[in-house]
Amino acid sequence: MSRTASNNDADGNVVQGSNYRFTLITDRLIRLEYASSGVFEDRSTQLVANRSFEPVDYEVERNRNGHEIEIETKFFHLYYDGGRFASSNLHIDAKYQYTLHDSIWYFGEHVSGNLGGTNATLDLVDGSTPIEDGIMSRDGYAFLDDSDSFAIEDNHFVHRNPEEADGYFFAYGRNYRRELSDYYRLSGKTPIIPRYALGNWWSRYYRYTQQEYLDLMGRFDKENVPISVTMIDMDWHRTDDVPARFGSTWTGYSWNSKLFPDHRDFLKELKRQHRHVSLNTHPAGGIRAFEDSYPAVARDLGLDVEKEEPAIFDMDDPSFRKAYFDDVHHPMEKEGVDFWWLDWQQGSSRSKDKVEPLWNLNHYHFLDNQKEHDGEGIILSRFAGPGSHRYPVGFSGDTVITWASLNFQPYFTVTATNIGYTWWSHDIGGHIWGSFDPALSLRWLQLGVFSPINRLHSSDNPFSGKEPWKYRLDVHECMNAYLRLRNRLVPYLDSANVETHDKDRALIEPMYYRYQDNEESYLFRNQYFFGSELMVAPITTPQVPQLNVGFVDAWLPEGKWMDIFTDLVYQGDHEGVTRPMASSTNLDGQFKTGETQIRLGRSLENMPVFAKLGAIVPLATDPMQRADELPTELDIQVYGNEDNEYVMYEHMNRSIAKTTIRVRDGAVSAALEDEDGIVPEERRLHFKLHGFTIGDRNEFTLGDGQKFEGKPNEDGRQAERARGQLLGLLQGAELPYEEKREVLKKVDDDLTTPVNLVTYAQTITNPDLRSMVIEYASLIM
Repeated sequence: MSRTASNNDADGNVVQGSNYRFTLITDRLIRLEYASSGVFEDRSTQLVANRSFEPVDYEVERNRNGHEIEIETKFFHLYYDGGRFASSNLHIDAKYQYTLHDSIWYFGEHVSGNLGGTNATLDLVDGSTPIEDGIMSRDGYAFLDDSDSFAIEDNHFVHRNPEEADGYFFAYGRNYRRELSDYYRLSGKTPIIPRYALGNWWSRYYRYTQQEYLDLMGRFDKENVPISVTMIDMDWHRTDDVPARFGSTWTGYSWNSKLFPDHRDFLKELKRQHRHVSLNTHPAGGIRAFEDSYPAVARDLGLDVEKEEPAIFDMDDPSFRKAYFDDVHHPMEKEGVDFWWLDWQQGSSRSKDKVEPLWNLNHYHFLDNQKEHDGEGIILSRFAGPGSHRYPVGFSGDTVITWASLNFQPYFTVTATNIGYTWWSHDIGGHIWGSFDPALSLRWLQLGVFSPINRLHSSDNPFSGKEPWKYRLDVHECMNAYLRLRNRLVPYLDSANVETHDKDRALIEPMYYRYQDNEESYLFRNQYFFGSELMVAPITTPQVPQLNVGFVDAWLPEGKWMDIFTDLVYQGDHEGVTRPMASSTNLDGQFKTGETQIRLGRSLENMPVFAKLGAIVPLATDPMQRADELPTELDIQVYGNEDNEYVMYEHMNRSIAKTTIRVRDGAVSAALEDEDGIVPEERRLHFKLHGFTIGDRNEFTLGDGQKFEGKPNEDGRQAERARGQLLGLLQGAELPYEEKREVLKKVDDDLTTPVNLVTYAQTITNPDLRSMVIEYASLIM
């Protein structure tokens, strides 16, 4: 083939006719447009922020074999026969062999292998729900439609040039990371969110008084539980003394003085405590005459005050937007409101003539917040469609309090990365209905700690609050411990926060992003990577009553993986390595080759979080460290004796510091790059070694540029730790004492012969107890 030129070919990566235009973005990504008017859209849209990539190597053929146009790159071959795009005249052959038949996409066809994206909301969803498509597909190709979106000029939505078709065909095979990176380049980067947002959030639909709320925060402090974001649901504004002629009080912008007699002092006190404040708003009702801000709004919009003419909610109207921000929101922000919870529930625009209101709210509120906070913006709002990742953070709606809802939430969060939406905030613990279940609440909180945003939430039911002290003592203490852990994780989370923006590496990654050709990475859909160093397999099903143990089926990829809570090391999938199995589909305990599906049992206070040997995870030393400040002291956790290099990014406003931590051949070093001087001068790094020592030490401290050297040694305590874990699980099991003693005796007798233990496990009739013994055997192999 040869590339041919004609008068209809534009310069660069464009192949164009009178009514069609094909733009090659990369050799794996092509834009398809058809306009009967012959006028195409070159401006940014709600989905697309940039189409100017590098030149693409491709070939074009015209009028060959009955096709008007053929376009071919290394990764796809497009065939077009002319006319309005349809499955009969436009198809693309993706050059991959992931399907049984040909990898051909016909225009308008749904790609069956799509791995899912995300949804606008989980409101009232109890359990699972179908998920809309993303751009990742096991078939190697996907299509994203952009024909209905508005254009953007000068950061404002405008009507686009009418086109019958405008969409993007992705042919990235299973190179998911590269696909996500090019998607961000096409649709816009994910902003760096404020550091404080990575700590714990408190949120509840409840009629707090000013003093009750401050007392609540005082109780958290007394419990040594850090809360960095305080959200106040709709009752912060007047709801019960508004004249009936104004209609619903769902929308409101005036502080409820009965509940908050001095809201300025209230906000000032929360600021003094280094807490950041968000207020819930339902803006559909506009600004009406009973609002404190109405006189200013009426003046600026020329409203008839005597007739109490309302300012109708219309974010398309520049005059309304100006009054909305300048007269209503900015004054409250100056008093201490950091950002807004945009609780839009009024549905979609009824016409293509107006932008979907949720899009408008997300777009303008985020840009306004970003401008008011030195380029670092944040909102809390629902997903409005592809491109919404530019306006973090997402609010997934009113979740039903059931195990089914919890079990769906990891998968829902993971697949959102497939459409670039990486900052989901769920109602951790659930919002409505359900029943009191301490195990469910704790397991949900554990998931929240290892989620993008950890926002505890509940309804106004007096019994459904998520305060840890509302639960029995063991659950109470565990909840406190996990909330402290979340706060200590902020340095690790902020590093991923910066990398999401700078390097297009999401905090939450599906297993198949790293192991795209392993079938297991698609089957274990609740399992995910959490930053560069950790892998999480959350427990999302009830405790087994007789054993008081929660179980999860997990897949351990190649290599060795350390459980960060127990320091136990598990052998991952490796061809030729024979190991015991224990999964929901394979409980026979037989040895198999090259497989590592394993059923993991954990007591209520524990959950499976793994670090591949050598992983480096920075934690704040002080569990009460303020999330909006860089810590003076950090605990650098090193999990296992393998060489590694980890770069920790820290940010304050627009400044970013970089600390490179290396562990190589027993030498540990740390080097800081901090042009703007945001890191405390007295910064100290306390290294904590897990599962090994250097010399005779597993703890030591370094400053900038310092180095520690020694000879690494395994600590040799794997069998002891494994026995301790099994012993602890047996201790809590409600089984006959003699049955438990028999199991422990057999374990101790066969300490060095795990094959015998697996054989013995076949005689155990209780399948969950059998799984516990098999897991133990896998640890001492």
